[in-house]
Amino acid sequence: MRMLRFLVLMCTAAVAVAYYNPHYASGRTTMVHLFEWKWNDIADECERFLGPRGFGGIQISPPNENLMIWSHNRPWWERYQPISYRLVTRSGNEQQFADMVRRCNTAGVRIYVDAIINHMTGTWNENTGTGGSTANFGQWHYPGVPYGQNDFNWPVCVISGNDYGCCPERVRNCELSGLKDLNQGSEYVRQQIVGYMNHLIDLGVAGFRIDAAKHMWPGDLRIIYDRLKNLNTDHGFPSGARPYIYQEVIDLGGEAISRDEYTPLAAVTEFKFGMELSRAFRGNNQLRWLVNWGPQWGLLASDVSLTFIDNHDNQRGHGAGGDILTYKTARAYKAAIAFMLAHPYGEPQLMSSFDFTNTEAGPPMDNSGNIISPSINSDGTCGNGWICEHRWRQIFQMVQFRNVAGSTTLNDWWDNGGNQIAFCRGGQAFIAFNNEYWDLNQNLQTCLPAGSYCDIVSGTKNGNSCTGKTVTVGNDGRANINIGANDYDMFLAIHRGDDSRL
Repeated sequence: MRMLRFLVLMCTAAVAVAYYNPHYASGRTTMVHLFEWKWNDIADECERFLGPRGFGGIQISPPNENLMIWSHNRPWWERYQPISYRLVTRSGNEQQFADMVRRCNTAGVRIYVDAIINHMTGTWNENTGTGGSTANFGQWHYPGVPYGQNDFNWPVCVISGNDYGCCPERVRNCELSGLKDLNQGSEYVRQQIVGYMNHLIDLGVAGFRIDAAKHMWPGDLRIIYDRLKNLNTDHGFPSGARPYIYQEVIDLGGEAISRDEYTPLAAVTEFKFGMELSRAFRGNNQLRWLVNWGPQWGLLASDVSLTFIDNHDNQRGHGAGGDILTYKTARAYKAAIAFMLAHPYGEPQLMSSFDFTNTEAGPPMDNSGNIISPSINSDGTCGNGWICEHRWRQIFQMVQFRNVAGSTTLNDWWDNGGNQIAFCRGGQAFIAFNNEYWDLNQNLQTCLPAGSYCDIVSGTKNGNSCTGKTVTVGNDGRANINIGANDYDMFLAIHRGDDSRL
């Protein structure tokens, strides 16, 4: 009996641990959220840029049919108003989705689905979905699934701001912003959700972001996760691989629901991460305090944390928005991203945006509501209203930095007692930051072999020379590091990879 209990515990632990592995192709470490991109465009981007540049994966916008909300000019958040689980949206149909997943996996880039399983739509005057499905909101009737009144939480209630501090049952059983709240305790509802997610696994996806996880009971989520299929070996995943799951749980402290209730299930989105790094790189906290960055800052354990500076919510001031850095504050933003990618803590995710001034605005579209594809400029950046932060040199070069650093730990930290810092990643890579009003000019330990290196931030390697700064490392591993207070970027980075070493 004791041995049987031990084996059950071991099996349970093995299943739980599996949900924390993103199953990147070998040597890759970072995902990017291609927010509101079309499936064909994502497939092209995997082949022409993300695969060759060493990106590990992509979070895509929800692929299931959503309500079209013309009264608000097709806002970004209509994707979070499901009307069925059919794979047809402005991003494309099921055939285009399947083609994208296969092409990206072939390019070594995994696909992670933003899964909306907490709710269906709100109540609107419009009731037609992107695939033609309709709903009867007053009857809680969604024939495209089908769901009926018995599949939702009753009695109907709507979450108020006060509920978050006192009432976990209301946060989980009432409607979030008027969105019709599914009852994941229902066996029928579980079957529909699991069927949808397993269909996506069959098509080759590597995992899921669980939207609004805080608004669902952990016990119900455990049942759903454990009914998911193993990843599809036809797409290059190892036998027995479980999907990577990261759950949206906004927990900045002081609420009735804690992220700690969800970390035993799978990874959790760490909103404190971007908030604290934004404060630091805005100059509201000294960079030297980042010497013990990680759980000592109140962050989750590294192996259960999905990290990011901004995401589609908080860059618009939602979901722990506050003073978050975004593409609109590019110099400090790029430095915060660089610190995220240079530091070994967590599983990092980049944001790739479209330009907006109205925080409700949807992606660039034509007069018929069709998404306009990003154009690629001669310098590799994007046009047609797309920002494409992942194509900024200072960001995609740091993705390669993280790949080269691999599993090495942080060592040889240096700071000036203020806002100039530097550190090594084993003997693989070195980075320095200057957020002071004066120049950084120091002889520092880089931990790298003697030789010449191109700073991957200020330029690129071009044959046997650098288009930006060149750093000469001596036999003792030390080099003179210069970052001017008025330099275009406030950081410098070198590594042993081919992109940096001359």
